[in-house]
Amino acid sequence: MAGAGHALAFAPDPLPGWLLAPWQIVLLGVLVLAVWRAPSARSAATRGLCFGSGHFLVGLYWIYISLHVHGYMAAWLSALAVVILAVGLGLFPAAAAALARWLVAQPVATESVSAPASALRALAACLVWAAAWTAFEWLRGTLFTGFPWLNVGYAHVDGSLAGWAPVVGVYGVAFMAAVCAAAFIGTALWQGAARLTALALFLLAILAGVLGRAADWGIEPAGQPLAVRLVQGNVEQSAKFNPALFTSNLHQHLRLARQPSQVDGFRPDVVVLPETAIPVFQDQLPISWWQQWTDVARTWGAPMVTGIALHTSGADGRSLITNSVIGFTEDSSPFELVNGRVPWRYDKAHLVPFGEFIPYGFRWFVDAMVMPMGDFDRGARRQQPFDIGGQHLAFNICYEDVFGEELLPAVRPGPHGEPGASILANVSNLGWFGNTPALPQHLQIARMRSLETGRPSIRATNTGVTAIINARGEVEASLPVHNAGVLDGWVQGTRGLTPYVRWGNLPVLAVVALVLTLAAGARMRQHRGPRA
Repeated sequence: MAGAGHALAFAPDPLPGWLLAPWQIVLLGVLVLAVWRAPSARSAATRGLCFGSGHFLVGLYWIYISLHVHGYMAAWLSALAVVILAVGLGLFPAAAAALARWLVAQPVATESVSAPASALRALAACLVWAAAWTAFEWLRGTLFTGFPWLNVGYAHVDGSLAGWAPVVGVYGVAFMAAVCAAAFIGTALWQGAARLTALALFLLAILAGVLGRAADWGIEPAGQPLAVRLVQGNVEQSAKFNPALFTSNLHQHLRLARQPSQVDGFRPDVVVLPETAIPVFQDQLPISWWQQWTDVARTWGAPMVTGIALHTSGADGRSLITNSVIGFTEDSSPFELVNGRVPWRYDKAHLVPFGEFIPYGFRWFVDAMVMPMGDFDRGARRQQPFDIGGQHLAFNICYEDVFGEELLPAVRPGPHGEPGASILANVSNLGWFGNTPALPQHLQIARMRSLETGRPSIRATNTGVTAIINARGEVEASLPVHNAGVLDGWVQGTRGLTPYVRWGNLPVLAVVALVLTLAAGARMRQHRGPRA
């Protein structure tokens, strides 16, 4: 039950936004208490598995919609797949719980030890718990291509701990959230020096986060604000790849892209459409349609940027299929667009298992669904941002912005001095998941990316949440979900590198490794006992 409730901390509704961070700490504290009171590491693992399974089952139930409603998998098999996924992901909290319990066999300080020893035990219990939790959060986000959705750090984009994000990223925020959860329980559970240590640790984590949020970390405005139009077509997933509705869907996006702005004096510098707004390969779209798109660019005198699947040839002549973002202008030839020759291009690098590539041995699973596309080729690790209107836009596609460390190369200067991104841009299609928490959860993730990098973000999505996020992770404007419309606004690009952009996850992983190594050494010495 605590794990299921914990899943509510990752997007507003039903809980208000201000409650998400403390709710997450308290509910994770329930697991901390259960682990510390477990009679053995095995028992702690069982409790961690129960917590994790409930957490992921409630937090990711929307995957059922993509499998059953849009993937046409049988209801029972779709439900079973979600349960198996939840339990599988629950193994990570289980392992963290077992490791923390094994390393600190007696986390509760007793009256039989001195005050300094009691304080040291309390400090060790809190830090070891945080290190074990963070280690397995990182492993969950890395192994088997990674699945870091619902990292506990995302519950804190509006909380005091968000100030840690520019320094140590989402895994560092997760570490501090785990510290706070353990310290919260320790403050309530322990006595004397142990209680004071836990309380001091809790307050220090919060205070440092508040101070971190007040700092600018060398981030400053870059150039003039960019006027952007973000298009939300609201094409239901059941209709998106329906040949009978192909024309009406494209007309929907064309109409929205060219419609007059409701903002006085607004004229976009760029028009951005969502992932696969054009739901066929570029060489399957007739020349006449490409001409209509370039006509829209001519209407505004601004580039058009859209998600599309590209069918091109590599340098070795091999046929390539990529999930891409392309940009073109009024001067782009429709014939060149048909052949995939565009001024700006980004190819998705981190592909979604099963949706965009099929892991070895799972062809049978995909055959049970009806998927319109799959088995894409991967883009390069670093691709040059789009230079538009004096700003440099680093695009990523849908799921990619869950992997914050993979966005950092585009923010840093290139190997030959190429400018890094001044604005992050995400195009997504979450129509696969209906009107579920997947949409606001993804918005929270995008906000964390802005906090980490000190860069504003724009999001053009099919069904939501289309939004403009400033460099401090605050949503400046957004569209209602599952409504067709355009979001017109200005985005101020930034420059400068936060500590996290410079160092990535290395500092927090080093701290985690140090804490666990020291704890393991102490545990082994304790197990061997005093020498004769």
